[in-house]
Amino acid sequence: MERFARMLEMNGRRVCMQLSARNLVYSRMNLQAFIAAAREAGASDLHLEPGLPAAVRIRGTLRTVGESVPANALLEIAKELIGSSQWPVFLERRSFDLSRTLHGIRCRINILQTSRGVGLAIRLLSSFQASIENLNLHPDLKRFLGHTTGLLLVSGPTGSGKSSTLAALIQEINLAETRHVVTIESPIEYTFRPRRAYLRQREVGRDTPSFEQALLDALREDPDVLMVGEMRDPETMRLTLNAAETGHLVLSTVHSSTCVEALQRIVSAFPAEIQNNVAAQLADCLVGVVCQRLQFRPDLNIRVPECEILVPTHPVKHFIRSREFFKIVSVIETGADHGMWTFQRYRTWLERRSNWHIPSRSQVLGEDVPDDGIPAVLTPIKATLEPEPASAPAASPSPSSAQAKEGRIEIEPVEGGWDELLRQLK
Repeated sequence: MERFARMLEMNGRRVCMQLSARNLVYSRMNLQAFIAAAREAGASDLHLEPGLPAAVRIRGTLRTVGESVPANALLEIAKELIGSSQWPVFLERRSFDLSRTLHGIRCRINILQTSRGVGLAIRLLSSFQASIENLNLHPDLKRFLGHTTGLLLVSGPTGSGKSSTLAALIQEINLAETRHVVTIESPIEYTFRPRRAYLRQREVGRDTPSFEQALLDALREDPDVLMVGEMRDPETMRLTLNAAETGHLVLSTVHSSTCVEALQRIVSAFPAEIQNNVAAQLADCLVGVVCQRLQFRPDLNIRVPECEILVPTHPVKHFIRSREFFKIVSVIETGADHGMWTFQRYRTWLERRSNWHIPSRSQVLGEDVPDDGIPAVLTPIKATLEPEPASAPAASPSPSSAQAKEGRIEIEPVEGGWDELLRQLK
């Protein structure tokens, strides 16, 4: 309990609290203290919901800690993060994505309206500089960066480290080659300091209205490398494929559990009458597909990526054009000589590996990561065309006043609060 109390007083911002019989009761909430405690516990995600205890995801398992979080405190945190200029946008959409460096820890934050009020879903990003070695990825991934044109896909389920792998690939280019790199993200998760490359990062909603507009703009900006944070819809996929065909190396992500599923997902996103054309376009521009998932290593006390890697050989391209995706599975299994990896072969390589990068305690806690100085969220174009009402406070969403006990979902509650959780993890 004393350990968590000390963490709540970090950065010189004291949070008043009272000790109850079993848990902590906060009279003033501090988001940075929550994030610092979550990082100390080794969490990858932090969830704050009115009327429920804070929840953290540690090694893939969700646990609730402490007492319920007051709705008014979360509403004030949300207003401070979003800012007064963008608050009307949140009221209209009932959700808002942003990224911030809080307590030296880079966070991807989704603020959302729920039946209880305003909640936050926070992803705690790796505080050390992402690179192939730092993420314990196979050095074979660097071979894809030798291409000057084409599409490299990084796939996997949610929370599998796709964004970190993309950041590692961009950093490899940044350190080794003089290329013009433009990234399009929603929101920006990892910030880069230009080394040899000339780097530009654009955030959807702040620097550009949409992925589509940013991709159209990028074709006039003389890029060598484009990074598209996520291909969410057919229009973004179409423009990404066009960019890969017109002399750019394009890196992007898609949600899937295998390399074959990633290719199927792209083609099936389009109307049936043009799927043959899309499949041919994809086959022509594909550089490679990396599908990954995270596995916890108890001996190292870290999670490491486990990958499936597809290299577009002539048979693979033929199967993509003919949309016989199921036949690609056997090609991956027999394609070790071409640099392909099944999950099983990659797992065997991980078991034999001896040189691991394990982040130091200071890196895990974010103590050596300075604030990157990303500017505050800009006013959207729509807001500049319409005058703001004179100092009229925006109506805040009304949180649910009562919470029925039988409607609450219990997710491995941990008695004793944060201090007990930290003690168990030692």
